[in-house]
Amino acid sequence: MSFTLAELAQRVGARPVGDAACVIEGVATLTGALPGTITFLTNPRYRKHLQDSKASAVILKEDDLPFCATNALVAANPHLAYAQVAALFAPLPDAVPGVHPSAVVADTARIDPSASIGAHCVIGADCVIGAAAIIGPGCILEHGVSIGSATRLVANVTIYFGCRIGQRSLIHAGAVIGSDGFGFAHDRGAWIKVPQLGAVVLGDDVEVGANTSIDRGAVEDTVIEDGVKLDNQIQVAHNVRIGAHTAMAGCVGVAGSAVIGKHCAIGGGAGILGHLEIVDGVTVTAMSLVTKSLKEPGVYSSGTPLERSEQWHKNTVRFKQLDEMARRLRLLEKELDELKKKG
Repeated sequence: MSFTLAELAQRVGARPVGDAACVIEGVATLTGALPGTITFLTNPRYRKHLQDSKASAVILKEDDLPFCATNALVAANPHLAYAQVAALFAPLPDAVPGVHPSAVVADTARIDPSASIGAHCVIGADCVIGAAAIIGPGCILEHGVSIGSATRLVANVTIYFGCRIGQRSLIHAGAVIGSDGFGFAHDRGAWIKVPQLGAVVLGDDVEVGANTSIDRGAVEDTVIEDGVKLDNQIQVAHNVRIGAHTAMAGCVGVAGSAVIGKHCAIGGGAGILGHLEIVDGVTVTAMSLVTKSLKEPGVYSSGTPLERSEQWHKNTVRFKQLDEMARRLRLLEKELDELKKKG
């Protein structure tokens, strides 16, 4: 598969500079590129590599063009343009419409003729699978599940009863959608299970990473709005709501009934306590713990950076002394004020 630079420019809305007839056969990193490939530059720190790159073309901003020694595609958003170009060289394999002979499909399931059901799938009663949907091998859909058109379940995805998945979504291998929320009532030292009666609703264009779990709601649904991107091994608890186009990196944990706004970014390993509200446009940096509602947009962090163990142990001792130090400081401030009054 190959494209000329002019063809790529037309596909991604960029401006070609140099030899528009240059043939591009793949993508590569700036430093690892070879002739026939195209790369991209978004961070000025890597501008120094432009002169030495062997790429046949570079996707970049107008400001970086004077430093480029080869052909270029000038784009307002080089990273986006690169993503669009890379997708041209890595098309998804065509799925064969129909149901694999080893799949088990309930009589009441409704499957669009253009959908593809892979080997060893189980499709429960009253499931609805839309046009051009791809259900990969080993997936299990319990009764009443709805899958929108052009949505793809990669492999071994489990979707519990009554959950609804929108259009053009992508759910990676091992994800579990609609498992029971962690709900128990305490009774004289024992835990009694509270039935989880809600479901999970995923909007359109959602991506769910491998081995991520999204729990069903206790009464109302857990809702993941349009365009949300969830990385691998994320836990979303019952009755959480995640606003449109929010992205979460790997190993984030979101406790029950938290409400996260639109266009938020949650760094890897962050934890969000239950029943909190995070407004639109919030960024939480990696490994932070959110213990209270965030009512204004902005960047939030918690925790302490990594240090050598000797320094960490010293700081830990100081942490334990902070309360006493604060009391002594207040006492000194009071004595200083009294001295000032005495003149």
